[in-house]
Amino acid sequence: MYLSAEEKQALVSRYHAGESVAEICADTGVARSTFYTWIRPYTTTITDSGHVVSQQEFIKMKQRIRKLEQKVEILQKVSCTASAPLQEKLQELSKLYGQYSVHALCEALCVSRGTFYNHIFRRKEVTAYDKRKSEMRKHIKAVFDESHQRFGANKIAAVLSTQGISTSSKYVRELMQEMGLQSITRYSKRDYQKGKRLAKKQNVLQRQFKADEPNRVWVSDVTCFKINDKYLYICVILDLFSRKVVAYRVSPKNSTYLITSTFRQAYQNRNAPQSLMFHSDQGAQYTSKTFCKLLRMNKVVQSFSAPGQPHDNAVMESFFSFMKREEIYRTHYKSEQQFAKSVDNYIEFYNTQRPHSTLNYKTPDQFEAIYEVKKKYVD
Repeated sequence: MYLSAEEKQALVSRYHAGESVAEICADTGVARSTFYTWIRPYTTTITDSGHVVSQQEFIKMKQRIRKLEQKVEILQKVSCTASAPLQEKLQELSKLYGQYSVHALCEALCVSRGTFYNHIFRRKEVTAYDKRKSEMRKHIKAVFDESHQRFGANKIAAVLSTQGISTSSKYVRELMQEMGLQSITRYSKRDYQKGKRLAKKQNVLQRQFKADEPNRVWVSDVTCFKINDKYLYICVILDLFSRKVVAYRVSPKNSTYLITSTFRQAYQNRNAPQSLMFHSDQGAQYTSKTFCKLLRMNKVVQSFSAPGQPHDNAVMESFFSFMKREEIYRTHYKSEQQFAKSVDNYIEFYNTQRPHSTLNYKTPDQFEAIYEVKKKYVD
């Protein structure tokens, strides 16, 4: 006996209305075993919006909603979007591995499951060669430490030979380079002179990221983005008082000219401020003679982050993080001009429309405007 979906649903409705399965089957000639298979798929449910759907459809709807909720949760926890570089997406997803299914993670950021599994489970097998190499590293490190870092590859190889460990100076040198071991006798004078130079690069700011008025402390940094296999560099200068971008430039070269021209632009835009401090990292452009001379000529105190300490310039790190998440990673750029325009639009938005938590949720422009009003009132 063939029954349409509507007819099956009508019979199931009689069952839910109180008729027994035996009565319905006797009346219609349908086998009981067959009727039982219809109950679940043809049971109707009324949704919150008033639509009538079958139980099967309702279950599928709930599954789709759950998947969407999971996707939203994942996107809220990662710090990039689906348009970000693949390696960045893989790193973010690997942090959530085990909390969600691999299918949900990969679907959220448009990554193939095969690629994700390769990233998670990529491990080198430990071979006999790796074990010998590991043992040799230990022997080299022991001799190096016993010599108080005086011995180079030749002497270490000779000492190991007296201990019955046969190896070449060339192999010892390769492993020492991998481990970052250098004989102090070879580089002591150079390191001493370098230390004297570094002593001049003081961190005057000392992570004091608040200023009492505009144009007291500026912070700066450079970041780069790859657009169509070509790198573009952005130099930005922020005023710590209002977090306002006082100058920025986009360039295909990370040069001293990029830094000096951005500073000159800021210095002109802010009417040649006095008693100014300028803080940055110790990049070659910021420590160049040309740029340091420019700051001295304008009586600007120069401050540097310690090497390998990005938190010494945390305000700039945060700015670039916001810029990447809120603008750069949301767009696939087809040209350098499109990228430069995007940077222009974001910085205009950042200065004039984006509230900042450290400014009591005022925009940088609003915060400076309030300061000027208060200053006039006090004067």
